[in-house]
Amino acid sequence: MKKAFKVCAAVLATFTVFAATAAIGTKTFNAYQNQIAVSAAVLKQGANGGEVKELQRRLKNWGYYKGAVDGIYGSKTVEAVKYFQRKNGLKVDGVAGKNTFAALGMNESVNVLENENKNNSNYTNSDLYLLAKCIHAEARGESYTGQVAVGAVILNRVKSKSFPNTVAGVIYQKGAFTAVSDGQINLEPNQTAMNAAADALNGWDPTYGCLYYYNPAVATSSWIFSRKTITTIGKHVFAI
Repeated sequence: MKKAFKVCAAVLATFTVFAATAAIGTKTFNAYQNQIAVSAAVLKQGANGGEVKELQRRLKNWGYYKGAVDGIYGSKTVEAVKYFQRKNGLKVDGVAGKNTFAALGMNESVNVLENENKNNSNYTNSDLYLLAKCIHAEARGESYTGQVAVGAVILNRVKSKSFPNTVAGVIYQKGAFTAVSDGQINLEPNQTAMNAAADALNGWDPTYGCLYYYNPAVATSSWIFSRKTITTIGKHVFAI
């Protein structure tokens, strides 16, 4: 389902594309553009991000990996994946694809692979950049998973009939995000926020479908406390 922008959103999208290329460079921005299309397909040497961390964590827990859980798919991760594949009767190539994910119990990654064409056709490069800006503005002090979670909430709203059906529409909906109200949305996103946005766009949802999040230490709306809590990540409570 291709999501259509209104005229004002289209203007914003054009601006953000130029802002992105100016801020992080055309070559780097194109790399993130490609990341949306390929990072969900397989994980291999050179990949990075939250999905790699989860792969490393599982391999380490089961004794296949002895390196750092740093989200960087380096040579040690390649060897660990090969070791796991060899022990489990899989094709030994050091590449984590659908069969390896399934054997590791990484069901979300399997689901992303099975729906990658659907996931990747919905959003544009402008969506990636704007999503990264909101993640950076709203959650730059949170863990990587916490930043992906904020991105996931935004995308869950896009899919919900109760909210606007574009990334720009959700983010700029009146009163929706403090970062828009106080101007922090205009800060340039860092690499971590860009990675988190790409992971969210590729289907990683640490919130399990949540539509709301808040920091209970600073939240002032009594209504938000009435929402059903699903999980807490860092300082944020995620709810439906």
